[in-house]
Amino acid sequence: MLRDSFGRVATDLRVSLTDKCNLRCTYCMPPEGLDWLPNAQLLTADEIVRLVTIGVERLGITEVRYTGGEPLIRRELADIVARTTALRPKPQVSLTTNGIGLARLAGALAEAGLDRVNVSLDTLDPDTFKRLAHRDRHADVVAGLAAAAEAGLRPVKVNAVLMRGFNDHEAVPLLRWCLDQGYELRFIEQMPLDAQHGWTREGMVTADEILERLSTAFDLTPDDPKARGSAPAERFLVDGGPARVGVIGSVTRPFCGSCDRVRLTADGQVRNCLFATEESDLKTAMRDGASDEELAERWKAAVARKRAGHGIDDPSFLQPSRPMSAIGG
Repeated sequence: MLRDSFGRVATDLRVSLTDKCNLRCTYCMPPEGLDWLPNAQLLTADEIVRLVTIGVERLGITEVRYTGGEPLIRRELADIVARTTALRPKPQVSLTTNGIGLARLAGALAEAGLDRVNVSLDTLDPDTFKRLAHRDRHADVVAGLAAAAEAGLRPVKVNAVLMRGFNDHEAVPLLRWCLDQGYELRFIEQMPLDAQHGWTREGMVTADEILERLSTAFDLTPDDPKARGSAPAERFLVDGGPARVGVIGSVTRPFCGSCDRVRLTADGQVRNCLFATEESDLKTAMRDGASDEELAERWKAAVARKRAGHGIDDPSFLQPSRPMSAIGG
């Protein structure tokens, strides 16, 4: 098992397939984009599958989430998913995406065995979307969501980040729209992971604020806490249920004590936390001829060093040098 010194066991693997993205969301990167990793530094499809296989067959991984950057950019995505879902024991396999291209690929991903998707959509207004993402692709995201639902990639989850002065007035409309469409909405506090290092606590719309705004239009009651387990989202029944809304308060309501996640970057580094400042290199050892057993031992040693929490409230906290697009969500 991937056990740390605090007794937490990592069973949920987040794998970044690329650091590239076709949007430029304000809370992630500047409008001009970033210097992408050279292709030679990225894990190949075979290398990704090999490491995921080690995680599933040797280290107790039960859930695999493919992320980016934007994972739909990766040409081998459907093949990677198919090879992952063929593993035994079969892990649950999901995808976090901005939804651009999902209308075209949802069917193939479902056929490959993908279980579900999380799609980022921060606004219902195309003009606001263009201001936030610096691309006029709102209709493509909405179409991607519909295609995912039609392909059976349910529950379709929508991730939304509210930014003060941009879209913070849309909490209620976003939830109402998701309820109408049959999607499960999750609001995520803006985190200090932007490439520009422009995040401030004062500018962040907190979980408490989000719940206060939602409560002006809906009756929210906490879901069974036992059902949450190690999931990052606090879930609330909407108007008595069965519909639910989630709030991920990574900053103001941290859930580090029950974290079961470990991350693999697109260039083969193990990260124990989104906010980690340390990484463990599996790619170099793998390309130097390490056996599966040796890679598993390196992985276990990396997770054993996981810290107790992200430390955002600690005066010594330093934002990671890698932005979110280079870490994987």
